[in-house]
Amino acid sequence: MKAAWYEKQGPPREVLVVGEMPDPIPGAGEVRIRVAASGINPGDTKKRDDAFGIGMAYPRVIPHSDGAGRVDQVGAGVPSEWMGRSVWCYGAQSYRSFGTAAEFTVVPVDQFAPLPEKAPMEQGACLGIPGITAHRAVYVAGPVNRRTVLVQGAAGSVGICAVQLARRAGARVIGTVRTSSDESTAKNAGAHEVLFSDKELPLRIRALAPGGIDHIVEVAFGANIEADVELLKQGGSIASYATDNATPKIPFWRMVFKNLRLFFLGSDDFPKEAKSQAARDLNAVLEAGWSGFEIGERIPLTDIARAHELAEHPVRRGRAVIVI
Repeated sequence: MKAAWYEKQGPPREVLVVGEMPDPIPGAGEVRIRVAASGINPGDTKKRDDAFGIGMAYPRVIPHSDGAGRVDQVGAGVPSEWMGRSVWCYGAQSYRSFGTAAEFTVVPVDQFAPLPEKAPMEQGACLGIPGITAHRAVYVAGPVNRRTVLVQGAAGSVGICAVQLARRAGARVIGTVRTSSDESTAKNAGAHEVLFSDKELPLRIRALAPGGIDHIVEVAFGANIEADVELLKQGGSIASYATDNATPKIPFWRMVFKNLRLFFLGSDDFPKEAKSQAARDLNAVLEAGWSGFEIGERIPLTDIARAHELAEHPVRRGRAVIVI
């Protein structure tokens, strides 16, 4: 099969290689997917660049955890009914060496889901990490029906999914963005109100929700923790999946006196049932008519280095997707 891989970490054009590798064979409880589209997430580029200082987990890595395609082989114990079906997968490179940046990928049976009939492969390739993270971020503190949910960074990949999921779960959703183009993205995702992130943001949120916020989906924990604590109700909660500052300070006593709950979310290690429920709910919103992500550019596997550069430094709106 044709595949992209790296055997050392660093800038994409210095370490990514495209070549031929043996076709993988699914083991018991696994399926092989003929990949049509491969999604790129920040975690994929950070692993390649060793942003977390962990080093190479495997001698050779085929990047990307998310993808979509058709099942073309099933391992022992997997129903043959999956053969030929369109699916999207997640976690392909989570605790595994070979991800979706290849003509074939092999994943366990609990790490893929059927792709809704009207959803294109490119949408399926974008769902995994952002969608499952968003689902966990929305629901980790409990049901959000009739609650007020603040989604920080509502035009990002996780933010868009969080807005859509919270809206369909019956929450009142307030989203924050940085630009006017992001405003339309957040509104299209389903936010009831969209506000710009600036010094006046807490005042505008209090005007919209004078009783306070029930739950916050947070993309920049370090930058926003002070304002988040101020805005939350007694017993409110924050679910954070990213931070601008690796060692942020927290207003401990203010959090204690409000009895706040704080959840840190690392998608590789969510409970399996939480991931499966997320996949079911994401499929449900697609089937109900959600248009999903804006695809900015479709890039061939041979140009994967450029795709990684675009993922790290976007020059246009939308997700860059590898098509195979």
